[in-house]
Amino acid sequence: MMLSVSQLHKTYGQGEAATYALRGIDLTFNEEEFTVLSGPSGCGKSTLLNCLGTLDSYDQGDITFYDKSFNAMNSKDQTNFRHDHLGFIFQNYNLIPVLTVYENIALAVTLKKWSKQVIHDEIMTLLQAVGLEDKVDKRPTQLSGGQQQRVAIARALVKKPALILADEPTANLDAKTSQEILDLMIKLNQERKSTFIFSTHDPMVSAVAKRIIHMKDGVVTSIEERS
Repeated sequence: MMLSVSQLHKTYGQGEAATYALRGIDLTFNEEEFTVLSGPSGCGKSTLLNCLGTLDSYDQGDITFYDKSFNAMNSKDQTNFRHDHLGFIFQNYNLIPVLTVYENIALAVTLKKWSKQVIHDEIMTLLQAVGLEDKVDKRPTQLSGGQQQRVAIARALVKKPALILADEPTANLDAKTSQEILDLMIKLNQERKSTFIFSTHDPMVSAVAKRIIHMKDGVVTSIEERS
């Protein structure tokens, strides 16, 4: 077991204005999974994803990563955890406009003690994998939405993370591009052996997931396992 979530609670606001985003979530995730958190807007899936990535705190419960408790981590530990083990893919890509494709990806490994040649080789391998080896010197504004998301995927994978967290990765893309991005992530999941956890309400993504965790009003309502 890679990741365990135990009795996780998260509330935004207080009193009558309180929003109960997570209500006692219990889940486990294994290595190399391709899992979807599915549900309507406001169900808690993005909040859960942010808690898994230490981008948001929670009020009660715990998360463990290979038996390392998040509750025992200070802010420096969390930063190191994100850098060493996590890759993020965001709905809005989160690329830096003034940097080239190559530089945006390289930024993710600035703290790695890798040689320049190793970094270069890994970036070029990933750019070839995502079909953007001819866009190395382009800036995000010179790319389509689908191409920007491909850069974001390469950036997430360049550190060789154990876990990829993707928040609505196809939400801003048309159906054809969404399918291409989805096929790419399935391929990279199989080749690179990283665990992928998505938050989405896109039925196209859910259709190919090995496991679908259905959420509503901050709770897990059902879990669908597929072979």
